[in-house]
Amino acid sequence: MSSVLSVPAAPTAAAVAHFAARLSFETDVSDVHADLTAGVPGIVVVDSRGTEAWEQGHLPGALHLPTREIAARAEREIPPGTTVVTYCWGPGCNGATRAALEFARLGYPVKEMIGGFEYWSREGLPVQTS
Repeated sequence: MSSVLSVPAAPTAAAVAHFAARLSFETDVSDVHADLTAGVPGIVVVDSRGTEAWEQGHLPGALHLPTREIAARAEREIPPGTTVVTYCWGPGCNGATRAALEFARLGYPVKEMIGGFEYWSREGLPVQTS
């Protein structure tokens, strides 16, 4: 018996709803890079890691805003209605998720960049250092 088929795939409508919902919460490094390169307006990328990690390398154009500082700084630094894309180190870190939750609580549209800085680097995309 098949391990894959032992639980049937979801009905089409449920699969569409599930995958559309996932994409409304997440984006990936390739899509973020494409939008940053194209200068797409209305998006700000936020690095939620600590200062030491930020100084070792971050996405060009990212805003350094550690999660614990979001509530105090977000409204001063990010215009309302701007879509925020959060990232942290990588898939083993939930810092981007915590940051996204903070932005959502403040009313910002927000997505988490899956893979984080680790996958950005693995793709060979540009990195900025202090």
